[in-house]
Amino acid sequence: MSFASSNFYNMKRLLLLLFIFSIHVSFATLSSQTANNAIPKDTVPFGIEEEEMMDYNDSLISFPAFDLYCGWDTTNIHSVKADLKSLNDTIREFSLFESYECGYAHPFSGKVTSTFGPRKKRYHYGVDIDLETGDGVSAAFDGKIRIARKSKSYGNVIVIRHANGLETYYAHLSKINVVVGQEVFAGDIIGLGGNTGRSRGSHLHFEIRYLGHPINPTEVISFDDQKLVSNTLCIDKCTFDYVTAAKKAAVKTYANSKGKKIYVVKKGDTLSGIAKKNGTTTKVLCQKNGIKANSTLKLGQKIRL
Repeated sequence: MSFASSNFYNMKRLLLLLFIFSIHVSFATLSSQTANNAIPKDTVPFGIEEEEMMDYNDSLISFPAFDLYCGWDTTNIHSVKADLKSLNDTIREFSLFESYECGYAHPFSGKVTSTFGPRKKRYHYGVDIDLETGDGVSAAFDGKIRIARKSKSYGNVIVIRHANGLETYYAHLSKINVVVGQEVFAGDIIGLGGNTGRSRGSHLHFEIRYLGHPINPTEVISFDDQKLVSNTLCIDKCTFDYVTAAKKAAVKTYANSKGKKIYVVKKGDTLSGIAKKNGTTTKVLCQKNGIKANSTLKLGQKIRL
């Protein structure tokens, strides 16, 4: 081989090696950028290696309805509420469960003791089902545990997120049998009924929410028949009309309370004297306060005028 041919051969070999090296570097850089874009390094759990970042990111996306909620919050019981003003006339129509899932299971076969709707001081965002402490509570649908902890109001509470974006709540439990991130199936016993948190007597408080907003469970479940009203659910603005109605009711109640006049009984007061001072009659005071004209008044007693 001549000197010129030898140099040409060596140069060709060097260029080939450089080309292979550049491909390797480019691939490594692309992989690193993809991993970094998928999830910031400071959010990666302690001890995870860089080559495991992609697997970790894939596992996040595998959480139910990750695209709807854009996250997986295991701290706050309630998901951030979507802005109802930005919702279209029809939000979404979907199946409550798919053919490959276990279907629906009633959380507990008991009598409904309190329904969804307004109460004296607050709105009741679920239904209460009577049970005894220690009774098994079942998951309504297949899903993954997002919350499994104790709170002041709910007591021991479990929140399950489902693939269609719905979340079901199971509150006032005496015991929690699941952990965050665990996959459960319809009919699995996830906890035991109880009387924890802000509760009077053993019962299951059951809620259904979508993007943070409560839905009346009776629109989804027939509690008398213990089965679904339908296998599909259509969610639109009308689903959340109760929000506006509740706000109007609260304003009306506040206005009425502001307009009420109360007289506090002092020493020497009589019913007729109070009526005369306030431009009313004894008969009216008796009717408004459920008392008799000859009733004995007590110091500090409040009389509605």
